[in-house]
Amino acid sequence: MGENSSYTKDTVISEELSKEAASLVDLLFTRVRLQGANFLPQYDAKDSFSELTRGCLKVHSIHPGKVSCILSVKPAISNVYRSMHGGAVGAVAERVAIACARTVVAKDKELFLGELGMSYISAAPSNTEVVVDGSVIRSGRNLTVVAVEFRLKDSGNLVYTSNATFYHMPVASL
Repeated sequence: MGENSSYTKDTVISEELSKEAASLVDLLFTRVRLQGANFLPQYDAKDSFSELTRGCLKVHSIHPGKVSCILSVKPAISNVYRSMHGGAVGAVAERVAIACARTVVAKDKELFLGELGMSYISAAPSNTEVVVDGSVIRSGRNLTVVAVEFRLKDSGNLVYTSNATFYHMPVASL
């Protein structure tokens, strides 16, 4: 848990999860950037793309098939209505779903996001905290499905839900 870690002082890591798997989840939240993409210099800067949401997201707990995070709804990810921007909701849902899937999918398998469905139930106001819980619904040889829920930390009210379907690459032979 170094200075650049996504863990908080209260982060709980399951003893059932290997240190390597926990480290991979931390890596997803702290150091992953788009590699090899040809972006113009003005778009390949700090606070661009995933770094924008990464600064607002901290890991709370990691267990096999489950990842829980605390999201601070800062002005950088808010819309003109002073609530969390829909695109930021999708970006966070994708990141948490990938981290959750990585706790159960073999390291040698690449994940391909085939579908990401979002339900915007309510709004998360700016300057609030949201608990983001991801859990694996199903994981097989070629497919993993993850559900992500966003709840206001203070009230526990559900504000957003997401379902992500990942395909494992290469596909297992029958």
